[in-house]
Amino acid sequence: MLEIERSDNCCEVRRQTNETSITLKLCADNIGVLSGGTKVGFFDHLIKTFAKYSGLFIEISEFQADTHVDLHHGVEDTGIVLGIAFRNLFDYNKVARFGYTIIPMDETLILSSVDLSGRQYLNFDVNFTAPHIGNFPTELVEEFFRAFVNNSAITLHIKKLEGKNSHHIAECIFKSVALSLKMALGPSGTVFSTKGVIM
Repeated sequence: MLEIERSDNCCEVRRQTNETSITLKLCADNIGVLSGGTKVGFFDHLIKTFAKYSGLFIEISEFQADTHVDLHHGVEDTGIVLGIAFRNLFDYNKVARFGYTIIPMDETLILSSVDLSGRQYLNFDVNFTAPHIGNFPTELVEEFFRAFVNNSAITLHIKKLEGKNSHHIAECIFKSVALSLKMALGPSGTVFSTKGVIM
């Protein structure tokens, strides 16, 4: 089951499967706040970071997942729902389209570059030094962004230039991508495509 409700500057998505039930609202309010959450501590920390640095308002009012199995389905499906909301909220024909940042966090340095192209592609060139951060598997960072990219129809490159601490690496990725998206969502007076339209 998938329900999408859009208003002037918000999009709410409810998605329900046999594995998860998630309701998420995304708003272009430029306040950078996470309301609610997933009750997965480190994942909520990452989503809160994403909201803060992108300037987007994110509300997760419902999160049910088969966490007794593992965290994979809940994290991946949050990426799916966020991607659907993002694609339905923003018109890629009316924004700057491209964004890029290189962000440091102590010993860590992350590059990200985004194209709101209407085509989904993820290049995730990151290796973590630990398999888990608390109870959060680090491999789920890539799974989250793959789900987000596939459902928002964007191109995203993420590359670790430096980094040893897995917490720093994960957090720096979310900061960098959020800032790149904020740049790409900036205003534009033209459609940045030789085709004349981004679909």
